[in-house]
Amino acid sequence: MTFVILQQCCNDASCTDVCPVDCIHPTPDEPEFMTSDMLHIEPDVCIDCGACVDECPVDAIRADHELDATQGRYLDLNADWFELHPSGARVYDEPRNWAGVDFSGRRVAVVGTGPAAFYAATELAGIRGIEVEMYDRLLTPYGLVRSGVAPDHPGTKAVTDLFRSVAGRKSVRLHLGVEIGSDLTHDDLIAHHDAVLYATGAADDRTLGIAGEELSGSHSAREFVAWYNGHPEYADRTYDLSSPRAVVVGNGNVALDVARILLAPITELEKTDIADHALEALRSSAVREVVVVGRRGPSHAAYTGPELLEIMASPWIDLHTPENDVTTDEATRTAIDAGSAEATTVMKVALAQEIAARPTSDPVDEAKKRLILRFGLSPAEILGDESVSAIRFVRATSTVHDDGTVTTEPTSEEETIDTGLVLRSVGYRGRAVESVPFDHTRGIIPNRDGRVIDDDGSTVPGVYVTGWIKRGPSGVIGTNRKCAADTVAAILEDIAAESIPRAPHGRVELDAMLAEKCPDALDFSDWSRIDEAERNAGAEHGRPRIKYVGVDDFRSAVVRDRTDRY
Repeated sequence: MTFVILQQCCNDASCTDVCPVDCIHPTPDEPEFMTSDMLHIEPDVCIDCGACVDECPVDAIRADHELDATQGRYLDLNADWFELHPSGARVYDEPRNWAGVDFSGRRVAVVGTGPAAFYAATELAGIRGIEVEMYDRLLTPYGLVRSGVAPDHPGTKAVTDLFRSVAGRKSVRLHLGVEIGSDLTHDDLIAHHDAVLYATGAADDRTLGIAGEELSGSHSAREFVAWYNGHPEYADRTYDLSSPRAVVVGNGNVALDVARILLAPITELEKTDIADHALEALRSSAVREVVVVGRRGPSHAAYTGPELLEIMASPWIDLHTPENDVTTDEATRTAIDAGSAEATTVMKVALAQEIAARPTSDPVDEAKKRLILRFGLSPAEILGDESVSAIRFVRATSTVHDDGTVTTEPTSEEETIDTGLVLRSVGYRGRAVESVPFDHTRGIIPNRDGRVIDDDGSTVPGVYVTGWIKRGPSGVIGTNRKCAADTVAAILEDIAAESIPRAPHGRVELDAMLAEKCPDALDFSDWSRIDEAERNAGAEHGRPRIKYVGVDDFRSAVVRDRTDRY
């Protein structure tokens, strides 16, 4: 028997720490970790001890005899990874030992409370003497785990149990409802903390840069996701769901999430923590077909294989792709034939071919709606007078270069798809923070190994970065653990080397400043009251929680709970 890692793997890598025979890979020490879709268990080495099952924060590991009919592929996916990455090829770095270094009274500001921020806080809180102050402009923590993870993926959200335990430590304090650049400045943080770590994620999105993008009915998938997840800043948005077809431009995991939510039966969504306003809008939705379009072929699709497997197993989605779209560039085909292609690439090509071979049928059954995957099409223009009526694409060809990069070139072949709703899902980008260097081209805070650098390439003392604002929007939730650990190591190294001075102001001055400038900020105990209130409201309706979306609702929940208790 062996254990198998399934779709909901978050790449947290907690399981690698407890495996007694080192059979779970890639580990954070291996170069493949930052680009891997998921982790894998080597079946010939696994001793069936089950330690990884207990450690996994999202319940993504099963024994092979417990797999159902839709999960059998994961056994092969786990095993295939080790064909290209044999055990003898691994090299590990020894972690730094901080014994003998006095970190007493050293205070670090962490800006953000998403996965990257909490993984950083976890690393910092594990060092005796370090004080951690976490700031977020919202009144709720957890970032994209709360406002980005699809509501029908509750297992993925279980990672917040880890974050909750970190937030409850005495050395960690949360300050919710505090915006850096408005309530507090960067200089305020520098004056009251020895180091400032920005983990602000990617709060903006990239555009297509084509005509018609501003038409009514053309939206960002990022904002649509925030809307149905109850993000307070997007709760008042409205979306016209009267068109029978929606088109999603881009084919990453977010695009598949959006398609899945648009096509899911309302009876399924009623079991989730989707925002009430979105639930009501989707209840009357006329969308029966979603077309997800990518510029490149299946081998370079942005989605992960496990994410597509989930949709293939869905009983209410009729999944198709045209055979003519399933083409593979010469370099990738050669690699597959030679057995040197990554298992994820082989899987993506095989799945696309399998989908293309499926018979087509009209989705007349109300319980089954259609999702069409299109490849090799580049958006050229969104059509319509005042609102979207169609989107025009041109056929694109992909070329894989010797350095591994892929470029696409348009051809003369065109195709127009009628639709009233276009959602672009072509990538997130970070947002600048006042007085902090920013790379507007890449949409990140420029850095070298997590240390922020200025326009001249010089290190900015005491300022650091982690997560998407550090490396761009790549990886899954757990990828941020390795990213955060690397940056925290840089902070500790700089403190140990005395290359960053102690803050001029201490905890007393910090508390006085917060009381003056941020009197309405909420702390972890306040959030715990909100969390409990949402869960209790959800329990009455058989749901995980019913989310509050308004600032007044959040604050009322805190006051109401305090009144009830006292």
